[in-house]
Amino acid sequence: MLRIAVLVSGGGTNLQAIIDRISDGYLKDVSICLVLSSKKDAFALKRAQKFGIQTSVLIRSEFETAALYDKELVKLLDEKKTDLVVLAGFTVIFGQAVIDAYKNRIINVHPSLIPAFCGKGFYGLTPHKAALEYGVKVSGATVHFVDHGTDTGPVILQKAIDIDGIKDEYELQEKVMRECEWELLPKAVLLISEGRVSIKGRKVIIKEKMKNEKSTDISI
Repeated sequence: MLRIAVLVSGGGTNLQAIIDRISDGYLKDVSICLVLSSKKDAFALKRAQKFGIQTSVLIRSEFETAALYDKELVKLLDEKKTDLVVLAGFTVIFGQAVIDAYKNRIINVHPSLIPAFCGKGFYGLTPHKAALEYGVKVSGATVHFVDHGTDTGPVILQKAIDIDGIKDEYELQEKVMRECEWELLPKAVLLISEGRVSIKGRKVIIKEKMKNEKSTDISI
C-alpha cells in the first residue's frame, strides 16, 4: 500500500480527483495518510474531512525561518510514514531539507506543457494567461518529480489539448483541469504505486504492463 500525503493550498480539485479514483478502485493500492494545507481556510481541507482523511495546516508565516518550516514539514510527513508526497496546488516553495528527505518521492502537477509557461510565479491562472497571450495552439498539463528548481524536475506524464477558440484564462484553466490534470495526477500515482517508474538522468522510464505480465521499458 502506497501511503501518500497530498499538499494543498486552495480548492483541492486535484485532491478530489485522487479521492475519487481511490473510491472507484482505480487506485486500489493507495491510501491518503495526510492532507496538509498551507492555508487554514482552504476548501481542500473540507474535502478531506468529508472522507475521514486526517488533515493538518502548516502556515509559512508562523515560522521564524524557512528552515524551521521545512523541519516541521518533514516531521509531519515522517510521522505519517509517507511514501509519496503529492503537490496538488501547493503554493509554498519548500527548501533543500524537504527535497533531500523525500528525494524522488515528491511529484507535482503543473498546468502547462513544461518547459513552457513554468517556473517562479507561474501558478494559478498565470500559466494559462501567458499561454493565451503567446498565442499557442495547444496547452495542457505536466506531472513531474520535484527537484531543487522550480518546475525543473524530470517529467513523468504530459497531455496536450487543442485550445483554439478558448476565450480567456478562466475557461482554459477549467479545460486543462478537467481534460488533463484530473487524469494525469491519479495516473502518475498509480504508476508509482505499481513500482513501474524509474529515473535515468532527466528521463523518466515507465515499465509497461504486458498481457503476459512481462514488462517493457518505455520512456516518455
